[in-house]
Amino acid sequence: MRDKGHEIRCYDYVNHSYDRVRDALKQNALTVFQSATKTAASRAQSVAAELRVDFGGIGVKADINIIVKNVEERVPDSSSSPSTTLLLEWEAATMPRFFPLMKGTLSVYPLTSAETQLDFSGIYQPPFGTVGKTMNAIVGHRIAEVSVHRFVSDVAGYLRQTLG
Repeated sequence: MRDKGHEIRCYDYVNHSYDRVRDALKQNALTVFQSATKTAASRAQSVAAELRVDFGGIGVKADINIIVKNVEERVPDSSSSPSTTLLLEWEAATMPRFFPLMKGTLSVYPLTSAETQLDFSGIYQPPFGTVGKTMNAIVGHRIAEVSVHRFVSDVAGYLRQTLG
């Protein structure tokens, strides 16, 4: 039986209209992701985004390559709201075999006329086969979870700040 991966889900909001958030992500999602996750100006010229997490006092960070596989916009009808879905994949920019491969969906939809939800749902495969599954059970899942939450939080924070 093949392991289908480990699911992670998280969300945040942006205090701007859905149209503004949607447009920013549709125009250049990669720039938003890269800008949101880079904290030091000295790394701004890198083409990769960065995931970082503090776990038990130990800082872990990795540059990642994000691929936007698809962007789909759902037009509202009488029974639904508008939404935009970005199909994403990411892996470590260097030594990708040492880090999980993440596949997920970032859904964007209005909460109110002035607030927009970012909702991420993804699945990752731990590296290193059986050894990786054991490491994931001990600490890996928590690190993956925290890094994804940090990514969504960074993107929401960046959008809150730049769209203001």
